[in-house]
Amino acid sequence: MNSIIIKTLSEIKSLVTLVLIIFLLKVTIVEAYIVPTGSMENTIMTGDFLLGSRFNYGMRTPDWIGVPYTDKGIDIPHFRFPSFKKPDRGDIIIFKYPRDPIYKYVKRCIALPGEEIKINDRKVFIDGEEYPFPDNGKFISQKLPSEYNQRELFLPELGNKDFLKSVRVPKKGDTFTINDSTDWRYLLPIILSDGHSAYLKSRDKIFQFTLIDPNDVFRRKGSREIFSDYFPHGKFINPWSWSIKDSDFQFLYINEKPLTEFKSYTVKQDYYWAMGDNRDDSLDSRFWGFIPFDYILGEALFAYFSVDLSSWKGFASSLLNPLEWGNLFTLERMKRIGKILK
Repeated sequence: MNSIIIKTLSEIKSLVTLVLIIFLLKVTIVEAYIVPTGSMENTIMTGDFLLGSRFNYGMRTPDWIGVPYTDKGIDIPHFRFPSFKKPDRGDIIIFKYPRDPIYKYVKRCIALPGEEIKINDRKVFIDGEEYPFPDNGKFISQKLPSEYNQRELFLPELGNKDFLKSVRVPKKGDTFTINDSTDWRYLLPIILSDGHSAYLKSRDKIFQFTLIDPNDVFRRKGSREIFSDYFPHGKFINPWSWSIKDSDFQFLYINEKPLTEFKSYTVKQDYYWAMGDNRDDSLDSRFWGFIPFDYILGEALFAYFSVDLSSWKGFASSLLNPLEWGNLFTLERMKRIGKILK
């Protein structure tokens, strides 16, 4: 009996060790991702299974422990090892979505820290030089007129997705003077992404700023109860909220200190600008702003598998019927497997 118990404990120990090794590899070296949307078509297709390197930009220890694919868990201190390279223009990066970090996004890095990006007639310009359109990129809808102001952009005065006024990507060490002309819709998300807290205090009410967008949480959870936590009923509010007037920022507190105690702010980390190759069907930096370096998880390397997600519901049964494999694994998809993503 004792030998059985010892053997069982030994098997459990081996299994736990194996799970820990796989987990450590997943969070530090490589990780597999599935692409659920077409924002990177035709470079990456919906249904592609990607292998991403967490090694290139610096391995990092876990920053959260909890139930996977949910927000049930806790944040923990983390550490990023020295990187072999920084995200470069043209890299296809994998990162936590700034407005709901539960999501992981895959986009092309377009502008680097300290650079200015502008879009004119769908052409992208970085520091005044045109950035070539990706070989497999595409447009699928009609171009917007230059005079149209698209309210959905992260800064409403920028214009629209096809005609974007010049905007600077923040860089570590950038110093912003704080005065009556400060653009808080630009600066406040950076302050929050750098790890600081902020709130508006008006009379007896306090509204805590957060970068978590209730619309994105609703998209994930499907429950409208999330909206009750936000202005005007709840305590949370987003920096880009149309409910805030520019004059309201005079009641801003940062790290529990009133705005009058601040003369300037220095950026604590680098930021990046990313866009999808499928420019008309991509929720990207044009709509939600900059990606903090701390949110970048790794670089997409290649697709190791690809399946038509429109047939996903019948995937299991189709696998058992070779006559249906052609509907799931097309020749076009098979040709992409193993190719290095560029």
